[in-house]
Amino acid sequence: MQNTRLNTLLDVNFGRLSRWAYNPWRRTSLSIISLLLGFFLASALSTTFGARSEWDILVAGVTAFLAEVISRLFYRKKPRVRANGEVAPRSLLLVLLNDTKIGVIYGLALEACKLGS
Repeated sequence: MQNTRLNTLLDVNFGRLSRWAYNPWRRTSLSIISLLLGFFLASALSTTFGARSEWDILVAGVTAFLAEVISRLFYRKKPRVRANGEVAPRSLLLVLLNDTKIGVIYGLALEACKLGS
C-alpha cells in the first residue's frame, strides 16, 4: 500500500495499542470485556430476532457460521514457542474475537436454559 498520512496514522496507533496491550493484566481485562460484550450480543440477538420469529433460522445460521470461521482462524496454527521455552502470545485481535465468540455461545446457551428449550 501507499504510505499515505492515513496509513501512517493507523500504523502508529495500532503499534501503540499493541505495546499498551502487551501487559498481561491489560490483555486479561480486554479479554473479560470482550467476553461480556459477547454475552451482551447474545442477549440482544435472542431478544430482537427472537421476538419477530421470522429471522430465527437465518440468524442462527449466520451465528454458527461466524463461530466456525473465528474458531478456524484462532485454532489453525499452533502457538509459537520461544527459544527460552515460553509460549508467545497470540494476536490480540484473534484473542478478542475468540473471547467474544465464547461469550456469544455461552449467552445463547444460557438463554436456551432460561426458556426451557
